[in-house]
Amino acid sequence: MHGVRIRRALVAALVLAPATLAAQDDSASTRAKHDVLWHRMEDSVRAIAERTDAVVGVAILDLTDGRALYLNADAAYPTASTIKIALLAELYRQDERRDGAKLGDTYTVDAKDAVGGAGIMGGLSPGATRLTNRDLARLMVSLSDNSATNVLIDRVGMERVNALLSGLGLEKTRLRRHMMDTRAAREGRENTATPRELVTLLGALHAGRVLGRVATDSFFAMLSTGKNGYITRLLPPDVTVANKPGDLDGVRNDAAVVFVPGRPFAIAVLTTYGGDDRAAEGRIAEIARAAWTYFDRVGRSWALGRVVR
Repeated sequence: MHGVRIRRALVAALVLAPATLAAQDDSASTRAKHDVLWHRMEDSVRAIAERTDAVVGVAILDLTDGRALYLNADAAYPTASTIKIALLAELYRQDERRDGAKLGDTYTVDAKDAVGGAGIMGGLSPGATRLTNRDLARLMVSLSDNSATNVLIDRVGMERVNALLSGLGLEKTRLRRHMMDTRAAREGRENTATPRELVTLLGALHAGRVLGRVATDSFFAMLSTGKNGYITRLLPPDVTVANKPGDLDGVRNDAAVVFVPGRPFAIAVLTTYGGDDRAAEGRIAEIARAAWTYFDRVGRSWALGRVVR
């Protein structure tokens, strides 16, 4: 009798196994469930953007399957400091190829470097303080130091940054002036980007299409320095965010790769014509939180939606 029961159990398992595997492996079914969550996220992002008095452009790119949300994402916006992502990428590219500026190259601080705005470089002793390009990059990213940024622009080359962008098919994202150069801005030489192009740039970097693996990891480690900006405000503190915010009067921006375990994503939120800059900052944080909610939920779930710890 005991042997009969065992045989019956084996037969039942063999009959049920294909159905169970089919249920777990049904990618269309999983995609349909993800669609529900994705559309809910889209609705949230659109509602947040509509509550903002500024013009808002949003791009959110799933770095796992390429699905994207684009809202007012193809117009050019002033970048403020967010353009520093492109400058940092070209610095790493030149260092990796040993063609141009290198991270270890040294620079002696000059009194003429000080341009105001964010940063500490203007307070360093001119003629006595020596920094490497890596140091300058860290000041640029972690403190948004405009003086350090301008030195790097001259050492890396504005035209080479733009050539990198053109090589990736990005035609509206451009570095046209130094930081704090209001005369150039008044003359129409503004640094610009679109949300779509920023997440395309970040996606290409994440995929290793710009740098090799070691340099890519180093680039994102640098871009993750500190917890600054708007995208990070409402996210859990243990989530790694590689971002660069930017601000001007009426302009608040942030762009990032958010390294959600199992489901990283790129996001760019650019705002302009803003009447309430604090409110725009808060809306960027809310949009990032809405996006994170989707990617976190999908990233920690099995195909059927169960979270197994």
